[in-house]
Amino acid sequence: MIGDEASRSGEDEWESVLAAFDRYLEAERGRSPATVRAYRTDLALLGEHTRRMGRAVPGGIDLSVLRSWLAGMRSRGASPATMSRRASAARTFTGWAARRGLLPTDVGARLETPRRPRSLPRVLQAEQAAAVLTELPPGAGPVHLRDRVVIEVLYGSALRVSELCGLDLDDVDTSRRLLRVIGKGDRERRVPYGIPAQRAMETWLADGRPDLVVADSGPALLLGARGHRLDPRTARRAVHEALSSTPGVPDLAPHGLRHSAATHMLEHGADLRSIQELLGHATLSTTQLYTHVTAERLRVSYERAHPRA
Repeated sequence: MIGDEASRSGEDEWESVLAAFDRYLEAERGRSPATVRAYRTDLALLGEHTRRMGRAVPGGIDLSVLRSWLAGMRSRGASPATMSRRASAARTFTGWAARRGLLPTDVGARLETPRRPRSLPRVLQAEQAAAVLTELPPGAGPVHLRDRVVIEVLYGSALRVSELCGLDLDDVDTSRRLLRVIGKGDRERRVPYGIPAQRAMETWLADGRPDLVVADSGPALLLGARGHRLDPRTARRAVHEALSSTPGVPDLAPHGLRHSAATHMLEHGADLRSIQELLGHATLSTTQLYTHVTAERLRVSYERAHPRA
């Protein structure tokens, strides 16, 4: 009984620590609710592993605990991407815990991140993207009009689906064709949109949104069938339906349209700095992935076309 009470007390203390860490991530690091939940899930697993080793949490966490936690994941077949994410979560936590006095030192500072293979994103060919946009269903109902905006803006402005769904009416500068976008880490940027997206948006605002708006729609630019802010899952479904209705086009998620837009811009002469600004990447190294995509395409074209390839 005493052991059970001590165990419950330890779990309650760990929950209290994680709640404080959640507040830090939200208030000081500006992390999204989804990111905070991911950290909480990963650190709950770390807490369970620490207790299984007979250590108190958080004070018993040290480098040996962290290494054995990752080794256990590897033995159970966890992917390098999963291990890299969890190692990053552990390092962020131990740095915070050391500053708060919950750990004597930042024990995660010496934790090496498992190497994460960098795979090239799947993208549409430029002609495939054009075919998708040309062959969008011509329906005139509000949902069809909204879905056209979804496809045009995701590809035309290379937004993340969460950024698209977070747009408000006053985020649209129609005179300059600019969108005010709040991206990762609450970073704000201005993103242009093209003439086809402008036409789709004007039609949606005039003939689509008024049919869906309800008392609590608020300022959301895009609405779901019940009049609330468009859910990212609904936007993803619209993308899958649009791509599946176009023959010969691979089925990609909304992020595939974002990757495609960046790749096509680079292929047509845009510089990396401009693409970085468009995508809202914090560092240029993230944007440089697209140079690998285009290099891969060049290699494929070379091998198909050059007589001495």
